[in-house]
Amino acid sequence: MRSYAAVFAILLFSQLAIGQTTSTSASGPSSTTAGAGKRVGNIEVPAEKTRPIVVPRNAASIVIDGKVDDAAWQQAAVFKDFYQTNPGNNTAPSKPTEVLMMYDEKNLYVAFRCWDEPDKIRATLAKRDNVFNEDNVRMWLDTYDDQRRAYILGFNPLGIQQDGIFTEGSGADFTVDIVMESKGVILDWGWSVEAKIPFKSLRYSAGKGKYWGFNVARNIDRFNDEFDQWMPDDRNISGTLIKHGKITGLDEVKYERTLEVVPSITVSQTGNRKRTINNAGFGTLGPYDPVFNPIGIRDPGRFVNDPVKPDLSVNLKYNLSPNVTLDAAVNPDFAEIEADAPVVSANQRFPIYFEEKRPFFLEGKDIFSSPLQPFYSRTIVDPDLAAKLTGKIGRNTFGILVASDNAPGNYSDDERGELLNCQRAREFDPPNNKRRCGIEEFIDKHAFFGVLRLKRDFGKENNVGFYATARTFPKNRNFTGGFDGTFKLDPKTVMKFQVLGTHSRKFFYDPNLDRAKYRTGNGFGYSFNIDYTTDRHGWFLEAEGTTADYRTDAGFTSRTDTNSFFFANRVSTKSNPNATIIRANWVQFAKYGLDWKGRTQFGLVGNNVDLSLQGNMSIHAEFGVQYEKIYEHEFGPTRNPANNRLGAFFGDPTRSATQPYVSINANKTVSKQFSIYGFVGSIFNAFDYDFGAGPRYPRSSPAFSTYLGGPEYQTYIAGLYAYQADPINNPYPNFAEPPQLDPGSGWQFDANVGFEYKPSEPLRISMDYTKSRLTRNDNKKTAYDTNIFTVRSTYQFTRFIYVKARWDYDTLNSNASGQFLFGWNPNPGTAFYVGYNDNFNYKGYSPFTGQFEPGFERNSRTFFLRASYLFRKSF
Repeated sequence: MRSYAAVFAILLFSQLAIGQTTSTSASGPSSTTAGAGKRVGNIEVPAEKTRPIVVPRNAASIVIDGKVDDAAWQQAAVFKDFYQTNPGNNTAPSKPTEVLMMYDEKNLYVAFRCWDEPDKIRATLAKRDNVFNEDNVRMWLDTYDDQRRAYILGFNPLGIQQDGIFTEGSGADFTVDIVMESKGVILDWGWSVEAKIPFKSLRYSAGKGKYWGFNVARNIDRFNDEFDQWMPDDRNISGTLIKHGKITGLDEVKYERTLEVVPSITVSQTGNRKRTINNAGFGTLGPYDPVFNPIGIRDPGRFVNDPVKPDLSVNLKYNLSPNVTLDAAVNPDFAEIEADAPVVSANQRFPIYFEEKRPFFLEGKDIFSSPLQPFYSRTIVDPDLAAKLTGKIGRNTFGILVASDNAPGNYSDDERGELLNCQRAREFDPPNNKRRCGIEEFIDKHAFFGVLRLKRDFGKENNVGFYATARTFPKNRNFTGGFDGTFKLDPKTVMKFQVLGTHSRKFFYDPNLDRAKYRTGNGFGYSFNIDYTTDRHGWFLEAEGTTADYRTDAGFTSRTDTNSFFFANRVSTKSNPNATIIRANWVQFAKYGLDWKGRTQFGLVGNNVDLSLQGNMSIHAEFGVQYEKIYEHEFGPTRNPANNRLGAFFGDPTRSATQPYVSINANKTVSKQFSIYGFVGSIFNAFDYDFGAGPRYPRSSPAFSTYLGGPEYQTYIAGLYAYQADPINNPYPNFAEPPQLDPGSGWQFDANVGFEYKPSEPLRISMDYTKSRLTRNDNKKTAYDTNIFTVRSTYQFTRFIYVKARWDYDTLNSNASGQFLFGWNPNPGTAFYVGYNDNFNYKGYSPFTGQFEPGFERNSRTFFLRASYLFRKSF
């Protein structure tokens, strides 16, 4: 109840704060006088482009068929005379482009005419947002005219949509989908697209005399990925939206409150591999382990199919106003979301970041972004209830999110069985009847999240913000709060900062005591950077750090007790679209890191070169030297000779290595059907942290190898077999403790290659191969060697009906997974899916005991059907 009270207080406070702000809005362009032109670099921009373009109101009906032949288009505003901004620098485009725009009280209408040779146009019947590496058009709608955030809406020649949010300083995020209608056709003179965009699909500043920031661009893939824009691009000015034009005249838009309800039902049947023996069932021999207990009981597991399970969920969206939206989700289901691609996880010290894919958390994602990431939506694993209020009132942007997550308390059947055994044993042991069993305090409990984000714009491109997060769970409470800001110091220089304080009541591991201690911990984090950008030169300076007790349980933090300082300097050539090397960038950089006691953690000096070449090819090469120093307290206990306690490391308590490295990366679009990419790199003297990489690659350090061949281990193993043969006359031997970690340097080799092939308009096939291997210098043993294969295929029957399949195989644990999905998705919200997911090992190892298993062994599989429908009502 206290968690709900805290969330309610946050909501109430934020509403009061927003309600007390004065609503202000941009009053239109201030740097341009009507009738006068302006210069962008060496380009004189015509006066008609420097004035806001008036978008006329359309009274006639328009059929969205892509042909742009309705008479009403003759009254539309026209955007033409584009500039080639890549690879050229505001030069003449290779092909002409014309854009038309008008509106009625409910919709914005846009048409694109793109002249080209029909047989050279690159376009496929692709899935939504999957129109990269082919011809397309896109436009930016800065609906608040604040030069900070804009919708980016794109279309390929067949009208396939690509929609997202562009945030200044962060780039485009195409995970956002809006409801709109579009159609494209290829004609004998080129191609054209028509689009109808409902105003109720957008957030915007409404009212007479309002301005929207606007720009439109065309991408011609075969001409070295040519990019043509309506407004020129001055590369000596930092930023994107500040260089766009403006539209106005949208005075008669009908204001509507829109309610969207998306009920869905999922019917699934899941099977999982489960233990056949619980802990008590292993008896005195214990479970099998290939290194420490070769006589143990082997558990092959059993595959259990759960009953068919129906699951209902509801998503709601209510536009309280054109610029404020309330989202809610009850028991949201994400069955159709593609699983994360397998990554190299061996020898990883720090957590791996995975992108968010779930639609509920993607809406308004840009509002919650900040340098230190105090909110990372993937920490909400399995929400059963979530709500979110986002919007912008005047110069004030806000986001409020609350959620309940049942994942932390949702334990497996095996864990619940062990808890039940403990509880039963406690009933028959009165002296211990107050003893709490393992997970008893946490089972079926929910974690509660609260997030508050406020941001205030001032000046042209400046803002300051406030961030607060909370996550509560039994024995684990965490709160975060702080400030951030962005300042445009001059047209070329942008400065950003963030400071956060954290307060936690939870278990903290203490290396001096070698145990976790339940206590209060307060932490501090900071981030500061300055970015200077011009066409031929730029530099970037960053400082970032977190203290030892810094925790953001609702966010993402890769490392604590660290400070890092980074500087990079860039020198570039002028773009020359006709040269073999169109453009080259040379970057020199250095990085240094230390903890809060002043101890060096890492250092780096290096260079990289980027080359843009003819024929849609790019090459990136990098080389340098890095230095890494590790300390045993970062891996476990610190040694204490006074009480004979060993440290986390065998031998020296610190290790360091100088690590030269080199890598090269290349990308090439060979034709309209085929593209390829590749990466290869090496790090010399890279650390093997001696974690081991599963049964196939146990620890490879000299200390562990010596242990396996030493008398204590051999005596222990001999004692095990003696006990197995005659347990009455041979006692169970004392365990031979393995040595501490023995990190050492080695040669790390990494590679990644892949291709995409489009043999026909509706079919796409891609393959990706990743390799990573580390061989130690001291004993030449392989610490790990992993090979990951991924094959994807999509067949698009129509714009809205598709089938896709994916197969992944990881040699490290001999694990394969497959996904098959049939989908019908006519608009965001309305969908029907049939899917099958499978996961199995081939000549792999038991997940329970690590024993080798010949042949195939299935780990899990799921079959599901999911249907949802978008109900949309305007008031």
